[in-house]
Amino acid sequence: MKLLNGTELADYIKERQAKQVRALRQSWRVIPKLAIIQTVDSTVIDMYVRLKRSYGEDILVEVVVHKITSSELMATIETLNVDETVHGIIIQLPLADSSQTDKAVNAVVSEKDVDGLGVNAGFTAATPLAIDWLLVGYNVELTRKKVAIVGNGRLVGAPLTKLWRAAGHDLTVFDESSADIEVQLRQYDVIVSAVGVPGLITSDSVKIGAVVVDAGTSAEHGKIVGDVASDVRTRDDLTITPEKGGVGPLTVAALFENVIQSARNVADRQGQKDI
Repeated sequence: MKLLNGTELADYIKERQAKQVRALRQSWRVIPKLAIIQTVDSTVIDMYVRLKRSYGEDILVEVVVHKITSSELMATIETLNVDETVHGIIIQLPLADSSQTDKAVNAVVSEKDVDGLGVNAGFTAATPLAIDWLLVGYNVELTRKKVAIVGNGRLVGAPLTKLWRAAGHDLTVFDESSADIEVQLRQYDVIVSAVGVPGLITSDSVKIGAVVVDAGTSAEHGKIVGDVASDVRTRDDLTITPEKGGVGPLTVAALFENVIQSARNVADRQGQKDI
């Protein structure tokens, strides 16, 4: 078994990002800042927010969390859109009122939409970018491979499908209710699952020598778990993300990559193109 260790790659990226942020802060007095808007009070979401805060602290990017009510959502976005000290805005999903999701993510101005969720976002969505980094980092080639994406959600499946179709890859999109999914998936060389259904991808679903990327997240017995069943991880013929430390660490790194790029864009507009 070959492990796609995202933590290892993220450490290298983090070191580079820290140097870029120091240059922005020290040479150009541009202090990268990320604003997180949160309307749901839950232990799982609080954990995700803490991870982002911790990463920001490590590379000297300011992270400000706006924990607000649904009624304050749109006004908060409008305020942050025009705040010149804020370089990135993310809407921490899910929202307390899910009917606000489309309106909220599309209200973030494109140059600050570092999660890449709006229709006019200026950045690639963080998790698809992370998956790209992970495969490139371990020399997994998608050209002439049959690729399956399981899940078509807003955060992973849909933007990853858009990204890889634009790159010309041969891919098929499934969801957890697709007919005979276990049989169908056996045809594919690369499987990316991002449904949030524990144990959905079983060993019987995966062909010999396949690449498996588990980008699903859900809570089970108080733990965050993926979509890949434990029997898949007993096989030594696969290239696969580990149970922990696969896509997740790189997703946080990809988010901050976008924040830093947004801050660099500000520096560029000020004529500071030599960062």
